[in-house]
Amino acid sequence: MSPFPDPSDVLPHRAPFLFLDEILELEPCEYAKASWSLTEDQFWFPGHFPGRPTLPGVLMCEAIAQMGAYTVLADPEKYQNKLPLFGGLDKARFRKQVSPGDTVQVESEILKLSARAGKGTGRVLLNGEVACSADIMFVVVDA
Repeated sequence: MSPFPDPSDVLPHRAPFLFLDEILELEPCEYAKASWSLTEDQFWFPGHFPGRPTLPGVLMCEAIAQMGAYTVLADPEKYQNKLPLFGGLDKARFRKQVSPGDTVQVESEILKLSARAGKGTGRVLLNGEVACSADIMFVVVDA
């Protein structure tokens, strides 16, 4: 059992759009790592792609953004009643196919953070190898 708060206790996301299962590491406002297990019953796999189900790259980017939001919101003293929203995505790269049955690790590192905005970088790892990487920008708004 993880010593860190469950993602659903920190993030406003809910199924089927909460992509973090368990927090593995956390330094609030600095770094976090989570696991995400993919199952064949997730709604996107039948259509992406029939015969070769593949996790869409945009969902890997969303998982990185959720990990970044968790990293920021894990500091309730500074960010209570706040919500980080996507502001931009740079340098997205997709290197490995992720399929049903895979478990990935999602990492985020916050590079710049203020009361109103921030920048970070993240990765989705499959068996220790980078499946996706991207830089994210976000704005912080009232929840």
